[in-house]
Amino acid sequence: MPAVVAAAADVCCVLVFVIIGRASHTKGESLAGIASTAWPFLAGLAIGWIVTLAWRRRPGGLVPAGVGAWLGTVAAGMVLRVIGGQGTAVSFIIVALIFNGLFLLGWRTVVLLAGRRGHVRPAGGGNEV
Repeated sequence: MPAVVAAAADVCCVLVFVIIGRASHTKGESLAGIASTAWPFLAGLAIGWIVTLAWRRRPGGLVPAGVGAWLGTVAAGMVLRVIGGQGTAVSFIIVALIFNGLFLLGWRTVVLLAGRRGHVRPAGGGNEV
């Protein structure tokens, strides 16, 4: 999978997290509001990619790219939120870990399973010894 496709999928996952979170707290859906909430998590995502060299080593893989994207998004994102004067309640950290884990690792799992399914040879395929 090309790195640009994996990166775009990751960015979309983080933006979905931010938009759903803002909508659930009735903060409104202005572009400036979304950007204000998203930047720490998108920066954390970039940090996760950089630390794991995800663009070089299977960017669509679960390890290290997926785990790096997930933990970078949440860990670095929360630190950047604090530095930026935004809140980080324990419940929010837990929700961020679960949601981003499901989405950032989830799309990779679906792609992995779909790829394996596409490479399964039917029985009697003529390659028996």
